Amino acid sequence: MDAALKELDKLQQLTSSESAAKAKSPSIHDSLNSLLKSLNDAKNQVEASIILSESSSAELSQDSREALQNTLTVLPKLVEGRKKDLDNRQKEIYNVLSKIGKVLDKRFTNPLPEYDPLFTSPEARAALEKTIALHYLRTGQFDIAEAVTSESDINIPPGLNAQFVDLFRILTAIKSHDIGPALDWAQKNRSFLEARSSPLEFLLHRSQYIRLLLASHPPEPLLALNYARANFGPFHQQYFHEITRLMTCPAYLPLARLQASPYADLASPSLHFDLEHVFAKEYCARLGMSRQAPLRVVGDVGGGGALARIEKGRRVMRERRSEWSHTDELPIEVPVPAENRYHSIFACPVSKEQTTEHNPPMMMTCGHVIAKDSLNKLSKAGGRVKCPYCPQESSQDAAIRIHF
Repeated sequence: MDAALKELDKLQQLTSSESAAKAKSPSIHDSLNSLLKSLNDAKNQVEASIILSESSSAELSQDSREALQNTLTVLPKLVEGRKKDLDNRQKEIYNVLSKIGKVLDKRFTNPLPEYDPLFTSPEARAALEKTIALHYLRTGQFDIAEAVTSESDINIPPGLNAQFVDLFRILTAIKSHDIGPALDWAQKNRSFLEARSSPLEFLLHRSQYIRLLLASHPPEPLLALNYARANFGPFHQQYFHEITRLMTCPAYLPLARLQASPYADLASPSLHFDLEHVFAKEYCARLGMSRQAPLRVVGDVGGGGALARIEKGRRVMRERRSEWSHTDELPIEVPVPAENRYHSIFACPVSKEQTTEHNPPMMMTCGHVIAKDSLNKLSKAGGRVKCPYCPQESSQDAAIRIHF
């Protein structure tokens, strides 16, 4: 789906005012607004001339007639010019739309399967509309989110809307190299971040320290060192090695020498770019939401081959008329990207059952892994367990839970 998403990004850039300014050509929205303003100005001028003529009971002066005639002469040229701008922009947009269609046809060679309508009940439709509105909020498209909510019966709490506005305000500040708002949020939510073992606050301080360190020419590291003394204290125990590197890297200044030193990674721009992703992840976690927008996950998983694989599995099952233990399961593995795996997918080699939160995978001292229920069943008197796959015996209490 990367190719299709790339073309969609191009389409969004073409229709935005910012890209139009960079391209030195007005967007469709700006062109139409400019044309509407010119028409309104011409209308007001004509109406003013008529009112003046009627009130004075006399013909317009020569200058007024010439000004009015000039306006009516220029107006068709103006309309034609705006029409040309619109045609040029639309030609670019249609070109991108054509490429999107070709990419989708190439990606989905087989027609999509037909299913019964899924969103028929009012509750289902409301859930779908709410998911769409939340997607636009999470991606910063607040105008579209407001249009969706106003045209549907869903209700998004005003507080949630304000929180996403605040999120993108902070992300915009981070992009502008201003970490102040992000630091304020991190300090207010320090207990939450510490419970998650999140490195966010330290990463923000590290970014600011590096910026201060590299801001002066010739190098004057005193300001950065004072900042480190004032802010790195609470993180000394957890990030001792990293702080040691940060405090010793000024010995390799200026920047050209630092980039060729063992501390070259501290001069990498990616050290600052990753802050946006980390902050958005923690902010959404604070709201009780996943780090990825659900609609984006659905698109990635479905467009990544899952939908075609599920349909193929169902077709094979229908043709062979075979039975399966569970009607909602398939006897095949559906490939899912690692970033979209949210729970354990380990199947116990003893019981052949997939592990759950109540029956998690447990690793014995020999390194073999079985489900907790199987571990309990294999346990003998005194809590000794004989591994079913090797001769080693271990204590049941020595087994540790693992996460895949």
